[in-house]
Amino acid sequence: MSGLRDSLRLALAILAAIAVAACSQRQHQQGVTVPIGGANIYARTQAGDMSPAVADALQRVYVPNVGSGDVYVIDPSAMKVIDRYPALGNPQHVVPSWDLKTLWVTGSAKREANSGGLTAIDPTTGMATRRIPVGDAYNMYFTPDGRSALVVAESLRRLEYRDPQTMQVQSYLGTPQCNGLNHADYAPDGSYAIFTCEFDGALMKIDVLHKKVLGFLKLAGGGMAQDIRSEPDGRLFYVANMMTDGVHLIDGDSFKEVGFIPTGIGAHGLYPSRDGTKLYVSNRGSQLVNGPPRGPGSVSVIDFASRKVVATWPIPGGGSPDMGNVSADGKRLWLSGRFDDVVYAIDTTSGHVASIPVGHTPHGLTVWPQPGRYSLGHTGVMR
Repeated sequence: MSGLRDSLRLALAILAAIAVAACSQRQHQQGVTVPIGGANIYARTQAGDMSPAVADALQRVYVPNVGSGDVYVIDPSAMKVIDRYPALGNPQHVVPSWDLKTLWVTGSAKREANSGGLTAIDPTTGMATRRIPVGDAYNMYFTPDGRSALVVAESLRRLEYRDPQTMQVQSYLGTPQCNGLNHADYAPDGSYAIFTCEFDGALMKIDVLHKKVLGFLKLAGGGMAQDIRSEPDGRLFYVANMMTDGVHLIDGDSFKEVGFIPTGIGAHGLYPSRDGTKLYVSNRGSQLVNGPPRGPGSVSVIDFASRKVVATWPIPGGGSPDMGNVSADGKRLWLSGRFDDVVYAIDTTSGHVASIPVGHTPHGLTVWPQPGRYSLGHTGVMR
């Protein structure tokens, strides 16, 4: 009798799993985002929660160098550069694809118009496989349903909807009111994204799936808006501002500024800890677009629960921590040293900093693989 009950329970569990999968598939086909993690959008990005899609990926750190026009490849276990190769345009960010199978190097336009490009990297070999000319590709995101890549054409003031595999153009969304379109993050249900307008000191709210601009918000004090990331419950967005030296707090639904947290000079990049309790803020040490080397750069650690800075890690001897991400196990924060031609590997327990020389003007590096089920873009906005 107990065997029969066990068989029935197993059959019911299988049927339930099939029903959930079918529902998710129908929602995906209809362009509806299925939130992962419930009240915590980072629930599936915690240490060790790796997707089968990255099972064969090499453990590497990929560093795009704007000034030298190339990508350096670091073996994090050996803590040294093991390869480098050219990339199209001015290499700005290394972006994991929505399906986690490709890393895209976004290249913005050089001085010549329409001289940017996308360089594809196979993470199972660490090698560049394709180079696709694109007018301008400062950054890249993905629609939550994975149907489109969103190339951030900053100089052209538009988002380019492209096929996520071939990068053929699907459509455009013009954003002429947003000067310096660059970074973004999504509402938990994917119903909207908030982009930063760097040179306006403002934000732009977009219904990405329906290709509609929903509104604009000028930050208190203006400045230069940089990276943006959401709290674990998705209620507030944190916006780094390199001119106001801190992080603005934005209620995403009402699209209003509700607070400000001072961090350090040139607040720039934002990265959640693997357990989703902290936010690492890279302070570039200068308010200048092209700052001096060995400035008073640091990393501030914000506690999401209290919304206060609980630790500050200075770069020994000065530095310029910029963009990057957290290692898969959460033990290291990897950041480019923008004005110092190095990469920093920062111990997330002690704040100890190790440096590795790379190319000229490193920018949006990524650590790969990372936990998560899909990528929304940038250097690893994972869900």
